[in-house]
Amino acid sequence: MTTVEKSTLPTEATLQDLADLAAHRLAPVAAEYERAHQFPRELMSELAELGILRWAFESSDKYYRALEILASGWVAAAESLNLQVLATRPLARFGSEELRAELMPGMTSMELICGNCITEPDAGSDLSDLKTVAVEDGDDFVISGTKCWVGHAPLASLFNVFCRTGGPGLGGISCLLVDRTAAGVSIGPLRTKMGVQCLPTADVVFDEVRVPRSRLIGRKNRGMIVASGFFDHGRVALAACAVGLSEAALRYSTAYAKQRRQFEQPIIQFQGVSYMLADMATSIAAARALTRVAAAAMDTESDPTLLASQAKLFATDAAMRITTDAVQVLGAYGYSGDHPVERWMREAKLLQIIHGTNQIQRNTIASYL
Repeated sequence: MTTVEKSTLPTEATLQDLADLAAHRLAPVAAEYERAHQFPRELMSELAELGILRWAFESSDKYYRALEILASGWVAAAESLNLQVLATRPLARFGSEELRAELMPGMTSMELICGNCITEPDAGSDLSDLKTVAVEDGDDFVISGTKCWVGHAPLASLFNVFCRTGGPGLGGISCLLVDRTAAGVSIGPLRTKMGVQCLPTADVVFDEVRVPRSRLIGRKNRGMIVASGFFDHGRVALAACAVGLSEAALRYSTAYAKQRRQFEQPIIQFQGVSYMLADMATSIAAARALTRVAAAAMDTESDPTLLASQAKLFATDAAMRITTDAVQVLGAYGYSGDHPVERWMREAKLLQIIHGTNQIQRNTIASYL
């Protein structure tokens, strides 16, 4: 159990209000922020004030439904919110009572933006091959190493750093919560990405960074336990984001097909277009159903990994097909920056890659067979 302050979970009316916010506050400004590569800090603080981050610790179903709704307006905003939730989970579940009391209020309000330092240049996301090392020195750990593809990196006040404190393999990994301002922490140049350009990503370098022992999250050499839920929750979150993104693409391309006329009729009356939209709608319904089952499993099942991988695989693959088809429905206009569908297609590709590529998800699913 965590000591996260309880909030009132959303009702259907609350979720409808959130849908209105996504449609009227997020969607209209998304393209502007993306073009400017500008992080929407004030908007993210407003979302945090609604209590959405706290919902994640009370009801996975409600939280992932909220995430789907937000992604239908702007997937980068939903992904940023989820990055913050994932970075908060280790402390919420495994941190000391004193550390939770000190830091959790700022983390759930996004006053303290956080990042997760897992991936390394040579190891990827393979925790068993991490090279970043933390050596004990008195009451401190001293960290040296480089982490890459860290979301929120230039904005973050805190980092969860997964590092080697013991022998080889998964049994020698620990998680340390590190201040951005600690001596020896440096942020690399921003990564250039196809999409989600307002959400900054960079490498983080640790050069003999001293971290108090009180910042150890969980037990020494048991960091894999801390990380295990991170991957499952992250994959269901991506599935929810994929459903929201797909829903936005379907709505937009359907509206376009109703008003766009060719050969003296709306193009939605052509079977080639209408069947494409029908397939998109059916894939969204299936992806949403699987994601809801996986979300429920996060609160009820002792081992939700299979469902989390299935939901991430199916929903993000569906999002890639759906956004590609949305571009096709709009034709040359869909390929231009005058319409959001080309941006949505680029964003869908990211969802197939992060938190374990979909090839990794297939490996996980096959292992259960």
